[in-house]
Amino acid sequence: MITGSVSAENIGGPIQIAVLSGSAAKAGLVTFIGMIALLSINLGLINLFPIPILDGGQLVLIAAEKIKGSPLSEGFVEFAYRIGLLLVVGLMVFAVFNDITRIV
Repeated sequence: MITGSVSAENIGGPIQIAVLSGSAAKAGLVTFIGMIALLSINLGLINLFPIPILDGGQLVLIAAEKIKGSPLSEGFVEFAYRIGLLLVVGLMVFAVFNDITRIV
């Protein structure tokens, strides 16, 4: 998506996950378990993104504290969390919007 090789329309939310899960379940137990495993791995990797509200963001903030040599100000950390929350909620809204446009 960032490089333009994948369309943003490919982002799916909970509705798309349910649709794909139903298709995988109809295809068989092995396919369904594989799909659930892929979803779990995907969520784990997304959690490592360097967005402050996610675990990857925590690692970035810890690294910044180590580089700085002192704790980051509470105001900065709170600001970073708010930006991270805005990004995550924005992505969720976009994913649900994509789901709804697929239905309509």
